[in-house]
Amino acid sequence: MMLPSFRDFDLFDDMFRDPFFKGENKLMKTDIKENDKDYNIDIDLPGFDKSDIKIDIDNGYLNVSAKKESNNEEKEEGKYVRRERYLGECSRSFYIGDSVSEEDIKASFKNGTLSLVIPKEEPKKLEDKKYIEIED
Repeated sequence: MMLPSFRDFDLFDDMFRDPFFKGENKLMKTDIKENDKDYNIDIDLPGFDKSDIKIDIDNGYLNVSAKKESNNEEKEEGKYVRRERYLGECSRSFYIGDSVSEEDIKASFKNGTLSLVIPKEEPKKLEDKKYIEIED
């Protein structure tokens, strides 16, 4: 029977080998709630500042992106043994239709959550059936 040596065993390494911690998750965790008049979108962006977030509309798509760069001005001595807090860029896109404009959308950012209120598109009214008259 072979026992692992203390050099091969590290509580933190074993914990972070769990699939829950594998890889970088660049997907913004999002909740979308619908009511009669609009959609409420809440996007978790922990660690980001309001100035790190960009929201735009392009061809009927609402695009949300956030970018966080490393802080090179760290004054603490030492080296990182492990870095898991996200640095980099992440984004999401949602199709909202062509009739919604930037002015229609309300956005707020509080406690690491971006909240968007997007009005629903008005359903196009079907016109009454019209007949074409046949001439003699």
